Amino acid sequence: MHAKDTKRPAVLIVEDEPLLRMDAVDMIQDAGFKTYDAPSADAAIEIIGSHDDIGILFTDIDMPGSMDGLKLAEYVRAGWPSVKILIASGVIGVGDEEMPEGSKFYAKPYATSLIIDDLRTLIAQDETNSRL
Repeated sequence: MHAKDTKRPAVLIVEDEPLLRMDAVDMIQDAGFKTYDAPSADAAIEIIGSHDDIGILFTDIDMPGSMDGLKLAEYVRAGWPSVKILIASGVIGVGDEEMPEGSKFYAKPYATSLIIDDLRTLIAQDETNSRL
């Protein structure tokens, strides 16, 4: 197995509320993941375009800027189809038909353990698929 095969992908956290963003970053870093964070979809697009180690997008929906989290998720799905997408919101409810294929929705407040368990599951699935 190559060293790259055992390296976890980084998580890009997109949240416009600074305290919520810091909490999410701390939660995901404490679980052993490298993180990048952005206060808007516009900033997130710049970050994902310049870092090839991002494998998971964790985004809020309701954000200022040129697009909300759902549009960001669609943009990422189109440009980086291998990136896994987790979407959260405390304001907006979302149906499966509104979300990019393969993404998952979390209502805020979400359980930290649920997010971490799902991140680990996504990584385990990728590792299994890369060995096949």
